[in-house]
Amino acid sequence: MDYASLASGSKGNCHAIHHHGTVLLIDAGLSLRQVERRLNLIGWDIGWVQGIAITHEHNDHISALPVLLRNTAWVFLLTEQTKKAIESKTRIVIPDHRWVPLKSGSSLSFGSWTIQPFSLPHDAVDPVAFRVEREGQSLAIITDLGHISETVRQSCAGVETLVIESNYDEQMLIEGPYTPELKARILSRVGHLSNEDTAGLLSSMDTSRLNRVVLAHLSEENNHAELARSSAMLALQHAPRARIFIADQHHPVLSST
Repeated sequence: MDYASLASGSKGNCHAIHHHGTVLLIDAGLSLRQVERRLNLIGWDIGWVQGIAITHEHNDHISALPVLLRNTAWVFLLTEQTKKAIESKTRIVIPDHRWVPLKSGSSLSFGSWTIQPFSLPHDAVDPVAFRVEREGQSLAIITDLGHISETVRQSCAGVETLVIESNYDEQMLIEGPYTPELKARILSRVGHLSNEDTAGLLSSMDTSRLNRVVLAHLSEENNHAELARSSAMLALQHAPRARIFIADQHHPVLSST
């Protein structure tokens, strides 16, 4: 099972999972044109896309959804509360025949994928992350959360690929130009993960099968890739076979088996 970050950051998010000629997308924060372009850059075809799962209603995760509804036949996997929040916010309607309902804590079979949404501590209506399994392989994509809950820890245990937020360096954030209100939101228990938070998870989680870690949703203002990478490397000293990748806002990053 291969993973690619098509875009990751505050300007838009879209992840792609590929296995045997089928693709599942996570989040719709990237234009349809850019989804096709970036898939092509890594040798994948937009015709392989079977559906797109949505984590929550913040704009950097749903901005392309109206265009995708008009110009594709894709189905959208999301919780009922997130669907209502998106429809209220955007004034669009996701038709029932295009909607696959998700419920946090309940697994769903979608094609040959098993999708396990689980709750996240974030300032959205019903935010979730996803553990995806297929043919004995497992992957978790976890971004937009303010702290590592026990649910998060359990849900990423034993995965082979972990995509995890490493949003900010705390010192850079505190000394940076953001307003006090925005800094407080990011630092809160429903905000985002720091490099240190992410390292804490990596150093204590079950890494028995871990091969790949993708550090995602890095802030362009409050973090540097080398800071996030070095923090993760120190935390993964007990998992020497785990390779580290950095997701990017502007370019696709492929992490293959």
